[in-house]
Amino acid sequence: GNDSIIYPNVVIYDGTRIGQRCIIHAGVVIGSDGYGFAMHEGRHHKIPQIGIVRIEDDVEIGAGTTIDRAALGETVIGEGTKIDNLVMIGHNVKVGKHCLLVSQVGIAGSTELGDYVFVAGQSGFSGHLKIGHRVQVAAKSAVLADVPDDTKVMGSPAMPFGEFARRHAAVKRLAKKKQL
Repeated sequence: GNDSIIYPNVVIYDGTRIGQRCIIHAGVVIGSDGYGFAMHEGRHHKIPQIGIVRIEDDVEIGAGTTIDRAALGETVIGEGTKIDNLVMIGHNVKVGKHCLLVSQVGIAGSTELGDYVFVAGQSGFSGHLKIGHRVQVAAKSAVLADVPDDTKVMGSPAMPFGEFARRHAAVKRLAKKKQL
């Protein structure tokens, strides 16, 4: 796209579309095959990945990030989204507009993030999830289920902040009782 900056050692596979005013830092790989295999007669067989990646306008992608092409259709990074270094985005993922993904986040295939989602470092998403708009995910969380709009989650497995705090307090109380 016009006015985009692509730094050294970036690999952009065929079929990738990049919007305007994007910044793509060194070592990024966009459009490589997604991780798709099917078991048949005791062997893993690669599922062809024939989709594309679409990066919308004003996106920044940090060094060492990988964004896989879709198996079919598109992997999409929404307008204004900022991705830190060393993030992995799987095939057919849809990242909404103006999201922030901090270092070492991993998003498994076919997960959809709404707009204005914030994901702190080292958090992971299992595949085929729907994450609502304005969701906040604390660092090192393992998101294994859909998350509704305007929810803050944390933990492994990730749960709403209030529930996490109650469970954590209960564990501390149990630990104190055990010491008696």
